[in-house]
Amino acid sequence: MKSSAVASFIRFVVFGGGVGVLSSFAVVGLAMGVPWGVSNAVVTVLSTVLCTELHARYTFGKKRGAEWREHWQSAGSAGVAYLATSLAVFVLGLVQREHSLATEQVVYLGASGLAGVGRFLVLRLFVFAGQRERSARGWRLAA
Repeated sequence: MKSSAVASFIRFVVFGGGVGVLSSFAVVGLAMGVPWGVSNAVVTVLSTVLCTELHARYTFGKKRGAEWREHWQSAGSAGVAYLATSLAVFVLGLVQREHSLATEQVVYLGASGLAGVGRFLVLRLFVFAGQRERSARGWRLAA
């Protein structure tokens, strides 16, 4: 049974946010023994793999783990989201050189929220959509 988009989105936020919070602690803990950049890279890769598995099994109800293609596509969407949030903060610096940390957080969190919605749509409509759903959507778009 397919779950509703709202229920899927709630699970997406809970799983993604939960793993994100745990990852923030893991980065700090791991950084006590290795350089922060290495810690961040390791935790980012592991958390992306974990989130992709959770999203495949529970968020989008595939009843199986993610395949390699889905892992790569999910990682690609996470990379695009990372670039979008980085670009937003970079543009803030260009537009307003002197800004508060609160302003930077608002811009980052706003961009992160928009990127998250975009990522959810990509995962739901393309990465974890069944072959029949992708074909039907393509047919409707072509017609």
